[in-house]
Amino acid sequence: MAEEETRTLKRRHLIFYLEVHDDNSGDLLGHLVDLTTKGMKIVSHKEVPVNRMFHLRMMLPEGYFDDHFLHFDARSLWSANDINPDFYDTGFEVPFLDVEARKTILKLIHELGFKDLLPGSLETAINQEEIKK
Repeated sequence: MAEEETRTLKRRHLIFYLEVHDDNSGDLLGHLVDLTTKGMKIVSHKEVPVNRMFHLRMMLPEGYFDDHFLHFDARSLWSANDINPDFYDTGFEVPFLDVEARKTILKLIHELGFKDLLPGSLETAINQEEIKK
């Protein structure tokens, strides 16, 4: 039976595969595949334990942000083989983002996402996101 789709925001793919680390251990968990303000998917060389809260540190691309990293909590919901069997895909839910983290993710999507985002400014994207909360 197919799993019911619970995602309310369209996944956004970026032009960079940003590194995502477990901030507690320092281990590289994988590279960002897509994200929204509610969750993300990473690809990695090893399976990530599911149903676990992680404190994550995502590298931010140089030249776009004052900070080098974004820190946030996320719960791993699933982990499965990628289309390439040498890799694993893992889905995370992000239950809470503070205002600055939310703005950073929206800026990532707006400035570094593939251009299927609605036309308009970053401010418009932030306002539309605020309405969906």
